[in-house]
Amino acid sequence: MPDPRAFLTALFDAAIDAARPEKLLARFLPERPRGRTIVVGAGKAAAAMAAALEAAWDGPLEGLVVTRYGHATPTRSVEVVEAAHPVPDAAGETAAARMLASVRGLSADDLVLCLISGGGSALLAAPAPGLTLDDKRAINKALLASGADIGEMNCVRKHLSAIKGGRLATAAAPARVVSLIISDVPGDDLSVIASGPTVPDPTTSADALAILTRYAIEAPPRVLAHLRDPASETPKPGDPRFARVENRLIAAPMLSLRAAAAAARGEGVTPLILGDAIEGEAREVGKVFAGLALSCRRHGEPARPPCVLLSGGETTVTVRGKGRGGRNAEFALALALALDGAAGVHALAGDTDGVDGSEDNAGAYVSPDTLARARAVGRNARERLTDNDAYSVFESLGDLIVTGPTLTNVNDFRALLIV
Repeated sequence: MPDPRAFLTALFDAAIDAARPEKLLARFLPERPRGRTIVVGAGKAAAAMAAALEAAWDGPLEGLVVTRYGHATPTRSVEVVEAAHPVPDAAGETAAARMLASVRGLSADDLVLCLISGGGSALLAAPAPGLTLDDKRAINKALLASGADIGEMNCVRKHLSAIKGGRLATAAAPARVVSLIISDVPGDDLSVIASGPTVPDPTTSADALAILTRYAIEAPPRVLAHLRDPASETPKPGDPRFARVENRLIAAPMLSLRAAAAAARGEGVTPLILGDAIEGEAREVGKVFAGLALSCRRHGEPARPPCVLLSGGETTVTVRGKGRGGRNAEFALALALALDGAAGVHALAGDTDGVDGSEDNAGAYVSPDTLARARAVGRNARERLTDNDAYSVFESLGDLIVTGPTLTNVNDFRALLIV
């Protein structure tokens, strides 16, 4: 039996490696156009996707993409701009305005290649007419702390934007638009990934208002007035401006889970993929997964040890405390508490982009002695979880998973090894 931590780390690495743009992008490229090829894009993988495009494309390219600070990679023809995530800043606002300007006035002979990955919602910060960047920042911060899921957050973001919710594609008409997309959302809904800048939007302004009400988010009066104005509505399915738009999914969470499963089989460990669209409060999902792991150990169901339970998706955290830690660290600490030192269960939870929320770690590692070691260094795990402070617990144990930016993003990865 391999070393548990090394084994789980190898599975995480396999999941990330399977989603790298340089391995995937070339096979999804369209043919060269008669006219110009304009490149635009946004997300944590945008720079890596641009570099992969340059390596594979036979012809001239021009344009720009925006990625998170620290996620840039060298390119030749496509400009890379860095901006803030998860709360937008002026750099993202300027980049979004430049993208819109670059695709306007094109002809039917031109091609817009749009490189989209998770994180694009915050990075494409183009406020709708009458709104400001500060309006968007305030709403974004409130949504991030509310416990809203990614679909709900992006519904609101689309209706406050001049570029998301299909508006980038409609601005480019009549040019052909081909989007190459890496999914980071449960269910791979193209209209949700980066708030779907090239995808018709099935949600409505009324839906966005209802979400703000559901989570008791106090929006500025001009935001509420905007959402009540019919002009705030996004372009819908059937809009003729989407007639020459193609959205191609090039990487998704299930692809990465299958790669991790293959790596586990190679080590003689039975993998069981529980799903790629797991959602819910991180701490509650941690309790559920602890129950599954204990069932495997005690009863051999749903899998007989040695086995590894694999899953993806995106949990949420309703922030009530003042501590540090993203959803993967919170999941891991809740899992450790629910396992309560049970023998034979090890786990790794991490975000495949290398950033757990806004921290410098991807996630955390859990072992049977996590709680005992935490007590030995003066950390009360239950109190820290109540304060949303999972980061400090795993930092004190040396059990943070730190990868740095991976330059891809297929959302959360969880692996529970039962021996």
